Amino acid sequence: MAGPHKLPDSELEIMMLIWDAEEKVTSDYLMQRLAKTWQKTTVLNFLNRLCERGFLTFHKEGRLNIYEPLVEKENYLRSESRTFLRKMHRGSLTSLVASLYDGRSVSKEDLEELKRFIEEAE
Repeated sequence: MAGPHKLPDSELEIMMLIWDAEEKVTSDYLMQRLAKTWQKTTVLNFLNRLCERGFLTFHKEGRLNIYEPLVEKENYLRSESRTFLRKMHRGSLTSLVASLYDGRSVSKEDLEELKRFIEEAE
């Protein structure tokens, strides 16, 4: 993905809320939904940083800033998944699934679902 790079966890949390929003997003909208008890100035700083880094844009409606994503969620997640797979598992999907399975993060049901996904993709 050209342009924006990996987001820090705090900014990713804000982007996930914006990506999943079904209405106009303001700083107050985010303050009501964030799991953390951040000050409003902290949230505004994150929003400004996300705009500067090319993840968000905003326009004014009266006195409110309405924030909108410039990067699609699917594009960001696809890029991050590829990077993680390449860095941590040398590009091996089998290595990734095996490490999750060994760590008990993946159940037999998950593996069955993955198997069905692979069969339908062929």
